[in-house]
Amino acid sequence: MSIHKYKISGNIVDVVNKRIYKGTVSIENGKIIALKEENVSESQYILPGLIDAHVHIESSMIIPSEFARLAVVHGTVATVSDPHEIGNVLGMQGVNFMIANGNKLPFKFYFGAPSCVPATPFETSGASIGVAEIDELMSNPAVKYLSEMMNFPGVLYQDKEVMQKLAIAQKYNKPVDGHAPGLKGEDAAKYVAAGITTDHECFTIAEAIDKINNGMLVQIREGSAAKNFKALVDLLSTHPDFVMFCSDDKHPNDLVKGHINQLVKRAIAQGYDPIAVLRACTYIPVKHYKLEVGLLQKNDDADLIIVDNLHDFNVQTTYINGIKVAENGISFLQSVKEVTPNIFKATAITENDIKVTYKKSKIKVMKALEGQLITECLTIEPKTENNFIVSDIEKDVLKIVVMNRYQQAKPAVAFINGFQLKKGALASTVAHDSHNIIAVGTNDKDITTAINLVIQSQGGISLVNDNERYHLALAVAGLMSADDGFEVAEKYDFIDKKAKEFGSVLNAPYMTLSFMALLVIPELKLSDKGLFDGNKFEFTTLEQL
Repeated sequence: MSIHKYKISGNIVDVVNKRIYKGTVSIENGKIIALKEENVSESQYILPGLIDAHVHIESSMIIPSEFARLAVVHGTVATVSDPHEIGNVLGMQGVNFMIANGNKLPFKFYFGAPSCVPATPFETSGASIGVAEIDELMSNPAVKYLSEMMNFPGVLYQDKEVMQKLAIAQKYNKPVDGHAPGLKGEDAAKYVAAGITTDHECFTIAEAIDKINNGMLVQIREGSAAKNFKALVDLLSTHPDFVMFCSDDKHPNDLVKGHINQLVKRAIAQGYDPIAVLRACTYIPVKHYKLEVGLLQKNDDADLIIVDNLHDFNVQTTYINGIKVAENGISFLQSVKEVTPNIFKATAITENDIKVTYKKSKIKVMKALEGQLITECLTIEPKTENNFIVSDIEKDVLKIVVMNRYQQAKPAVAFINGFQLKKGALASTVAHDSHNIIAVGTNDKDITTAINLVIQSQGGISLVNDNERYHLALAVAGLMSADDGFEVAEKYDFIDKKAKEFGSVLNAPYMTLSFMALLVIPELKLSDKGLFDGNKFEFTTLEQL
């Protein structure tokens, strides 16, 4: 076996011992064999590779191997990844696909066992992952944790299956990720006491501090739709040892532009201690999840990045296990040819399938909020034509449809405020968490056409305005493309910009749309089975009775 040996000199950022010093790092066969403190001329900074502490790779619309190709350019060397999106479509087959594909490139993917598949009994998913499957996954050394426990009411009321899954995590001595928006006080304490150690759903500093005081780590999330960095960043001053950075959901065009490096740069620019900032995306996730990711210490894997300086934070080179995987914005990772597992049984619909009869009453309308997964509930007098409720472009009350893709069923229809489309319709098979078909639009013809486009391709996103039609196929589970990630990002970016030309003012209209079926986040959402009250956790009527 040939010996691959080299040295890198500069300012060494030691996140373990909380210091920065000039010196040289010696690397041999992918390991750090020595760190020598000495006066060197190089002004660059050498630091551990960055880690996304909670992400759904599926939201990037590209498979793990392609995600890695895009992410290494920004200094990311590892992710803590929850595969529950593909789990909801394909079950164990989907989770095993993600693990197997992620192992085909030198990037450190750490997957969890999805704890809530299906997320709720109030929607139709393609598969379920029960107690036996959780045990099988958690026994695998490659599976590092039990993925986010979204069923926090089940924890609080000690649901039998929920408690069995938590017990399995305890048996294997693996951490449990949380998901409990708005939970505080005694309920938060009870949630933590069940063995849940993180939360990425905090949207106020008070909620975050309350959870930290109860024993949790808080993951500051900044994704394509949900953005909580601004609200929570001061935790780096007050509770630096309890903070991690994550993206949760990142669309491909955003991933091309940047990843965790963007949060590092923003935080340092705002005056937060660079060591505290960098520990949030290196040391703390490594220790919490017991990751085999190097921290720039002797005998560690050579997982490191070089940046020009800590202020501009331009990532110049990325190494994983001593292999140079990116340099100066160029990814050296190669695409891999992959299979495209899927399940799709829906067939084309007509405009009659989504008509809503007017019942002489006001209606409940979902209000989408920029940068948030939560919604509000409005009560509005609807616009009608021929005794049917229709989209009201002037009042920004648009029709939203969720349609079962796993079996033949009548679409569920409701209305939403916040998209501000002036023409056309959007449709997608990315619809958290069961990933049925979701669409929003200004008229029934375009909505129907947009839905039928993604049905025809058995998964994807579409944008329609009369004869103007755009489409991106997502052949893997209707969630991801196995094509070149940079090309997928370019195609998605084009469609995203077109949606904004149609009037949408949302930063990420498709990402926001995908969360309008996420029942576990209040206040009002739509599943394939009907309109859902997330506060009462039960179905509700469209009409305000």
